[in-house]
This record gives sequence, structure tokens and C-alpha cells, in this order.
Amino acid sequence: MSVTRPLGICLLIWLAGCASNAPAPNRYTLPTGVPTTQVDTVIAGADAKHQLRIAPPRLARFLDSDGIVLQLDDITLNEANHHLWAEPLGAQLARGLQARLAARLPNTRVVDERTPTDGQSMTLQIDVDRFNGRYDGRAIASGQWQLRSTQGDLLAMSSFTVEQTLESDGYAPLVRALGRSWDEVADRIAAAVQQRQ
Repeated sequence: MSVTRPLGICLLIWLAGCASNAPAPNRYTLPTGVPTTQVDTVIAGADAKHQLRIAPPRLARFLDSDGIVLQLDDITLNEANHHLWAEPLGAQLARGLQARLAARLPNTRVVDERTPTDGQSMTLQIDVDRFNGRYDGRAIASGQWQLRSTQGDLLAMSSFTVEQTLESDGYAPLVRALGRSWDEVADRIAAAVQQRQ
């Protein structure tokens, strides 16, 4: 009986070792979308004439997950098990949008929603319905955004759908294509903000 117990413990340790031999997941972050030559411009926004506050993006429920999502056909979505976001997607989208808009709006101080306002400002709320890869080799970002005044009045709103073709197969090209999609979304929003300043 004393011999079986150590054998049982050895068997459990061996099984645990086999289970841990699974490949480690790959983790991805979205590209910043801001060339390094523009970093000083983004920082200079502190002295800007206008202020734009960005509310945390609201994600469709299937996007609020660790795994990168692929649309396998017209109705099937799959969350990857071994290709994961390095941090929550909503946080990456918010930070990326803030940096992209700051680079595109040099006369505007772009801040997150928690930053106290010092007078007139606009607030951007964005809803993201799609931010995933698709079976036809494209990355898609879609949703809608609203721009509101300090008093909460609606200044502008629009839906968006942006598609980018993957340069090659794989999750890294997909993440880069999604980053390019987010660049185009930022371009459209920046143009709308400039019209209302």
C-alpha cells in the first residue's frame, strides 16, 4: 500500500507536466497608428485651443473577450484560444483612438472621459459592432459614433464600416489590418471634429 501511493503521486505529477506542455498563447497589441515623428505633436496637445473627451468604447458582447475573433462564414464567429489580445480590446481601442485623434487634430487636446473639462469641450462616444477577421481574408471594423457638446447636445453622428485586405495569412497580419481599419475610422472622426471647431 505504501508503494502504490508514491506511484499515484508520480503519475499525477507526470500528467500535470504533460498538460503544461501545451503551446503558450500568442498575445497581440494593436499598432499605435501614430508615426514616431508625430509623438511630439501628440504631446503638444496640452496647449491646444479645443478639447475632445473620449468615452470608453462600447463593444459588442462577442468582442469583449480575450481571443481574437474570426468570422468563419456568413453566420459563424469563432474566438481564438491561442491568439489573444495582450490587454482588453476596449482599452486598446480607446488608447489607440486617443493617440490617432491627437495626431490628426493638432489644435485639440484629446483626453479620456475622466479628465476634468476646463470650459467648452466635445465628447466622443463610439460603439464597435465588428472588429474581427473574416473568411474572405479581410479585417472589418464597424459601428457608430456620436459627438456631443459639453451640454450633451448631439453635434454629429455617423456609422462606419471599414474593411482592409490582409497582406498575408495569419493573426499578426490580421491585427495589423485591424490597426489600419482603426486608422481610417480616426481619419473620418477627425474630419467631423474639425468641421465643428
